Amino acid sequence: MRSESEAAEMAREMRATLDRIPQLPIPVIAALNGDAFGGGAELAVACDFRVGAARARISFTQVTLGLMPAWGAPERLAALVGRGRALFMLLGGDVMSAVQAMQLGLVEDVYADESFDDQVRELAQKMSAAPAPALAGIKASVNAVRPHHDPKLARTAIAAFARTWADPAHWEALEEMERRRRSK
Repeated sequence: MRSESEAAEMAREMRATLDRIPQLPIPVIAALNGDAFGGGAELAVACDFRVGAARARISFTQVTLGLMPAWGAPERLAALVGRGRALFMLLGGDVMSAVQAMQLGLVEDVYADESFDDQVRELAQKMSAAPAPALAGIKASVNAVRPHHDPKLARTAIAAFARTWADPAHWEALEEMERRRRSK
């Protein structure tokens, strides 16, 4: 997939998929127990909240590949951590530990690696024990003050992403990353 039109179609489909998460009447937890880079980080910020294992890492690495996030991360991230921090994360492409991400407001809690699965299960069970109308009402109330979907932003971001995807700089950065990976 190298063409601008193919990249735009992929971005539209992924954006539409992630835009549906806030519409679900139940809370959606991103349980980060490893690396969430690029698209994985975009998926994580589309969820209602994030918890991480101590070993987990998160990064918006798109810029290191000559790309920009196109699945809604810029506006979702800005709503989570503020404009300046969002720009810092998106433009730097730095890898953050779960603890660093929590300090920046990107992750709500960090659990010990050895008890991560049990703690996530306990959290999900606690929430699922609440009546469904209460969960849906709380989520809808919170969503009302933090909209998740702006079609105008989506079109602009997808077009910009598609241009960067088809740009030779993206493919050169990808080849360089692959060379570094092989030499390790």
